[in-house]
Amino acid sequence: MSTKEILKDTESHMKSTIQATLHESQKIRTGRANAAILDGIDVECYGARSPIAHVANISIPESRQILIQPYDRSLLKVIDTAIQKSDLGLTPNNDGQVIRLNLPSLTEERRRDLVKVVRKIGEEGKIALRNLRHKGIDRLKKGEKDGVIPEDESKRCQDEIQKLTDRYTAEIDKILKDKEDEILHF
Repeated sequence: MSTKEILKDTESHMKSTIQATLHESQKIRTGRANAAILDGIDVECYGARSPIAHVANISIPESRQILIQPYDRSLLKVIDTAIQKSDLGLTPNNDGQVIRLNLPSLTEERRRDLVKVVRKIGEEGKIALRNLRHKGIDRLKKGEKDGVIPEDESKRCQDEIQKLTDRYTAEIDKILKDKEDEILHF
């Protein structure tokens, strides 16, 4: 495998890590309505498990309310139950047509707890980046040992991988800072 392929593969995996970290952080409830908080909830319908977004229209009519309108009204009870069983801590209001989720204001203590969760997500992302850096450098060293990659080329690519790691770590830090600000100041 060439150094270009190793760099490209490592960067591709790092970008995926950034996207996963961003997606996980978006699931955290901030007091502002966001349809992404429903992403992890599946409902049993038509003999299969499906995400709520696949069986209902989700909208945000107000800053603290999520409106769920199933395509088939017979799914209202199933969606209602799935939300109640989830770890969202929200009580759905089912009026027979739609389900409304009203997001309460966050207490200061809950905000601090959510910031800790966000930091944990960020640390997991950074660990994943470091593991990818380690894996990429190991591949370069193996190529160097096998005589496929010249030593100077290997060192240059190791430096490139370190620069990628630094850049994407800074990106995770920015995602975390933005999310913390959103949690603490909304």
